[in-house]
Amino acid sequence: MDSEEDSFIQCSMPMGPEGSCVEEAPEGIQQEIKRCKELCKALEKDCAELQEANEAAEQRMRELKKEGELLRINLEQQLSSSRDEEKFHQMGIVLAKEERSRLRQKQEMLKKKLEEVKKRVLWADPVRMLPALPEKKTVFKGLVTNEDDVDKLVLTPLIRYPLLGGSALITFEKEEVAQRIVELKEHMVELSYGLELEELERCRMRVQAAPVDLLLPSVLEIGLTWSNRSLLLSGLPSLSIPKEILLDKLQLFFSKTKNGGGEVESSEVLDDSSVAVLTFVQDGVAERLIARGHMPVLIGKGKYELKISPCMRGDVTSLQLQPSRCPRTVLLTGIPDILGEEPMRDTLEIHFQKASHGGGEVDALAYVPVGCQAVAVFTQDMV
Repeated sequence: MDSEEDSFIQCSMPMGPEGSCVEEAPEGIQQEIKRCKELCKALEKDCAELQEANEAAEQRMRELKKEGELLRINLEQQLSSSRDEEKFHQMGIVLAKEERSRLRQKQEMLKKKLEEVKKRVLWADPVRMLPALPEKKTVFKGLVTNEDDVDKLVLTPLIRYPLLGGSALITFEKEEVAQRIVELKEHMVELSYGLELEELERCRMRVQAAPVDLLLPSVLEIGLTWSNRSLLLSGLPSLSIPKEILLDKLQLFFSKTKNGGGEVESSEVLDDSSVAVLTFVQDGVAERLIARGHMPVLIGKGKYELKISPCMRGDVTSLQLQPSRCPRTVLLTGIPDILGEEPMRDTLEIHFQKASHGGGEVDALAYVPVGCQAVAVFTQDMV
């Protein structure tokens, strides 16, 4: 058991005179004890609050660690998903390129097959081309002296050749040059305009060369029919008036019965501006005028002697075609859209003029950019 002194709180006693202790009153001691108790309670309260704050901080720390872990996992998932999407897109791009390449090859193959089918069909049955032949109004002039040539007609063909975008037609002065270009088939064309550049700085394009095959008419038969109500007026004067006014004056003159005419149904001036066609409403009027052969006609203030001839209508009844290859012209295809029209034309001409590339002197060159279309016309001396 503790001693009596240990069971009490020892407090310092005030010192009296000559170092003697002064005994305090019991009320002072009790107040001091009460103050110490209140101080102890305040310390305990502060300690409890600190403990709660520490536990709250530890709880927040655990929550932050948990959130950080979730963010890390989410970030890793997003990175993994992004990598998967990138791989998927790259794979899609590769597949799309392969599909595009396959479709291009298929398109080229179908184009070749279509051209072959067209050639076979037209060569086997040229009459199929008849509806595509343009209507041509022709005026025959002069006299036939050789009776054997009465049924023969000499034609100078004008062949219209469709030219698609990204292609060109090049005509050389010599046939052997065109043949050499076709035999090489593929050509690498410099795009640097002859500038001396390093090998890595040069830009080239790959084009294909092919022959130009055409179908030319070898035999043409035309059935002629006499028009009962139309006639030809030739020898029209060259007047400085519009064609419409000239036709009005002709209609007015030939519509009068005193001039041997009748009511005019239609009139037109042919490509040769010195020839016109008049069509009457009634039969017999044209025949009566044709029998006269010539007739002075009042046009404006002048009187002109016009020749009156029968009007024949012709229909193609038979057409035979034969394949023909242009000896001096080459078709270039696969030209990319990387230069303007004029620079590309100059580039092609410069390249194919050089003997080092198998070329020679160029007579003509027609280039059609990508996205455009054109029609090339071949005449007799170019075929």
